[in-house]
Amino acid sequence: MDLELYLDLLSQPCRAVYIFAKKNGIPFKMHTMELCKGGSGQSPRVGTCRDIPEMRDMRFLSAKHTAILIYLSCKYQTADHWYPRDLQARARVHEYLGWHADHIRGTFGVPLWTRVLAPLIGTQVPEEKMERNRIAMDQALQQLEDKFLGDKAFLAGQQVTLADLMALEELIQPVAVGHDLFEGRQRLAAWRGRVEAFLGAELCQEAHGPILSVLELVAKKTFPVPQPEAYPNMLRRIARIP
Repeated sequence: MDLELYLDLLSQPCRAVYIFAKKNGIPFKMHTMELCKGGSGQSPRVGTCRDIPEMRDMRFLSAKHTAILIYLSCKYQTADHWYPRDLQARARVHEYLGWHADHIRGTFGVPLWTRVLAPLIGTQVPEEKMERNRIAMDQALQQLEDKFLGDKAFLAGQQVTLADLMALEELIQPVAVGHDLFEGRQRLAAWRGRVEAFLGAELCQEAHGPILSVLELVAKKTFPVPQPEAYPNMLRRIARIP
C-alpha cells in the first residue's frame, strides 16, 4: 500500500487525519505511534514520533496535518465540500485555518497536560497558568461562535469542511479530561452534533475512544507511563504553556 500514516489517536491532528481518510474511503496503512511512551515507533522523517501526524506517499513525506489533509483531499478528489474548488468558499476555509493555528491549536490541548501528562512525570502546572488557559479557551470559544459559526450550520458555510473536522478534534481534547466546553453554548453544542452526525457515530467512537477513556485508564493505573527519555521533551512542552 503506497499511502502510510503515522498516527497516535490521543493527538488531535492525528485524529483529524484518521477520520478524514476513513470517512472518504482512502486506503492507507496505519503505523500506531505512542507519544506517551516517549516516541515508541519510528516515523519516516525524523526517526521519532514527536512530529506527528506524518504521511508517506511513496517517496513523498509530509509532517503537517493541514498539509496532509489538503493533499489527501486533492489527490483523492474527495467531495468538494471538504476543500471547495470555489475560491471564495476555499478562502473561508483558509480564513478559519489561519485563526485556528493562532487561537485553537496549542490552547485546547493544555488540559490534557495539566490533568494527566504532567502528573505522570511528577510535575504540576502552576494554577495561574491553568487559569490563563481557561480564560483563553473561553475567549476562543466565544470567537468561534460569533465570528465563524454565527447562524450557519458549519464554520465555513452550510456544509462540513476541513475547518469543522480540525475544530472538533481540538475541542474534544479538553472534554475528554472533564472540561465540558459545550455546556451553556447551545450553538456550539448543536454544531458538534451536526458534525458528528455527518461523520457517523461508529467512526467517531472509533477515533475518539482512546482519548475519551484517558481518565478511566489513569484511575485504573493502566495509562501508559512515559519513559524517562521522554521527560525532557515533555518538560519543555509544559514550560511552553503560557
